[in-house]
Amino acid sequence: MDELLLKTPSADLLSRATAELRSPLLDLFCQGAYQEGDFVLTSGQRSTYYINGKLVTLHPQGALMVGRLLLELLTPETVAVAGLTLGADPLVTAVSLVGVYEGQTLFPLIIRKEAKGHGTRAYIEGLALPPGSVVTVLEDVVTTGQSALKAVARLQQAGYTVNQILALVDREQGGAELYQSHNLPFKALFTIQAIQAHWATLNPV
Repeated sequence: MDELLLKTPSADLLSRATAELRSPLLDLFCQGAYQEGDFVLTSGQRSTYYINGKLVTLHPQGALMVGRLLLELLTPETVAVAGLTLGADPLVTAVSLVGVYEGQTLFPLIIRKEAKGHGTRAYIEGLALPPGSVVTVLEDVVTTGQSALKAVARLQQAGYTVNQILALVDREQGGAELYQSHNLPFKALFTIQAIQAHWATLNPV
């Protein structure tokens, strides 16, 4: 199993300054999460590359690094992190857990794509928060931006205030512009160009 882990000890990932986590996280993206080939994306677009963010967010070291880096980007008034299932599920969990160890309480919320078919028929899973609670939406990979925007709409319908959208990777295919048109601040840990450049150095032709 050791070959699946980064050479950096996990304890070091806890104690390092967050700025020092970007390099090993980029390595992790390039160790399988980023692939080149012929793919059809969720948006329906065809692409010559694919990024499976869950191979990073469901990696034990990856979840720790992502949780720490995203936590640092949250504003003080944020009380919850949320996102559309399935890509955001490990993200909201990682950020919430890291927050506990950093002395910050953040409630994780998961937004269903369709209403629950039984019981409360809810769209949002998680504790009910007071109206107006400030929520940050998390996304693993942003292409057109529609997935996170759907999460924003559900949260607003529930009476919450969405203050920003954070992502791991921006594919730079319109998502940032869409969020800007809705007056939603947006930040991504990496652009697709940064990942492709690093992947090329690790996989020379």
